[in-house]
Amino acid sequence: MTILVAGATGTVGRPLLQQLLAAGHRVRALTRDPAKAALPAGAEVVAGNLADTGSLAAAFAGVDAAHLIGFDGADFSPLANGEQIVDLATTAGVRRVTLLKGEQEKTALEVAIEASDLAWTYLAPVEFMSNALEWAESVRTEGVVREGFAGARSAMIHEADIAAVAATALTTDGHAGKEYWLTGPQALTPPEKVRIMADVLGREVRYVELTQDEIVAQWSDAGYGPDDIAFFLRMRTNPPAAGYTVLPTVEQVTGRPARTFAQWVRENAAAFTG
Repeated sequence: MTILVAGATGTVGRPLLQQLLAAGHRVRALTRDPAKAALPAGAEVVAGNLADTGSLAAAFAGVDAAHLIGFDGADFSPLANGEQIVDLATTAGVRRVTLLKGEQEKTALEVAIEASDLAWTYLAPVEFMSNALEWAESVRTEGVVREGFAGARSAMIHEADIAAVAATALTTDGHAGKEYWLTGPQALTPPEKVRIMADVLGREVRYVELTQDEIVAQWSDAGYGPDDIAFFLRMRTNPPAAGYTVLPTVEQVTGRPARTFAQWVRENAAAFTG
């Protein structure tokens, strides 16, 4: 089968390409700039952008299954052309899709998918482990992580596990009409993440707790507006249970346990050690 992967250079798209290629599938990678993509050998790379319907006809041609993302990769806003994307996919003969969700509320793309004959599977991951890369510079240069909300727990997930669930849903039966909430195997606080990082890296990494005011000032300096900041605060002071409740979904779908944060740190150690 031929599988289209949208967001091919992203943190989920890239490992999904690798896993599908390793399993022997023909893979077409959709990216805005093929010249800069540096995608795995064996992938057919095509230029396109889900937010630009006119760029997608060639990408969907001859495709049996497609991995989609529910947001514009440039600014993370929900896609407004969901109906057009689904029309192109169904006309091309696509039978099965996975959708990486980016919103709690149902989007135009989800409405169009559910109104179609596509066999769909939604992927709803909690926090990505790759968010820890925000700490890379301070860990590398100072051996310090400065973070607030020390008691906030997150069941963060390895991006390769999101990709593994997508690959399974795209290539095997039994997943149509399901929404998979995806977590890692542990719910960790920031200090616990730092301790794991220090153990894996074999060096001292100190956790320095910032006050809420200091964190808010950082968000403001980064250009976030009042609405964004209010949302960030809610997620840290009164997070939904889904964000810290460990689920067995990854193992149930793929047959293998979810990867740990320690494994993620080992795989990305170079970012923290220079």
